[in-house]
Order: sequence, then structure tokens, then C-alpha cells
Amino acid sequence: MDNYENSLDSVFHALADPTRRAVIERLSQKASTISELAEPFNMALPSFMKHIGVLEKSGLIDSKKVGRVRTCEIKPEALSATQTWLDEQRALWEGRTDRLAEYVENLTKEEQSK
Repeated sequence: MDNYENSLDSVFHALADPTRRAVIERLSQKASTISELAEPFNMALPSFMKHIGVLEKSGLIDSKKVGRVRTCEIKPEALSATQTWLDEQRALWEGRTDRLAEYVENLTKEEQSK
């Protein structure tokens, strides 16, 4: 398996959890501190930090510590690679459904001409 596939696996794993998706949504608005990100979630900070770790490992976010404050920001390039893969899959399946529709239309025309 190449790095591209490993990267996709890591990103999809990270996005599989609703807490992590919510963090990504918030970070898409603006960079935020860990405290700001953790505020709406009913969980202990160490548990929340595990979510941050998964997001960092996947390459979706980056964090920087200045003094005692850790600030996170989204890394859009990880999402753009995922979007590219999704676009490729969409094109593949749209082509398949278009060919299926054409096949069904041809069958219908053949049956009507009998």
C-alpha cells in the first residue's frame, strides 16, 4: 500500500468519529485553542486530547504550543487529497450509472419496436 492510500485511510479513520468531525468543522472557521475546541464536549480533557492526536496523526490539523496554550489549525491540503479521491469515485460511478441508464433505454426501445 502506498503513502497515498495510507493517508486516505488515516483521514477517513479520523473523520469516522463525530467528535473529530465537529472539531474539523470548528477549525474550518478559525484556528482555536484546545480549551475552546473542548468546551462544547462533555468529556475529560485527556479523552479530548486523544481526538486531537488522531486528527494530528492523520494530517488534518496541526497544533502549536506557545507557553501553556496549544492552538490548532486545519491543514486543508489533507482534505483536498481526500476530495480528489472522492471526485474520482464519483466520476467512476456516474459513468457506470450513465451506461446502465443507456442500456435500459435501449432495451426499452427494442421491446417497444417489437
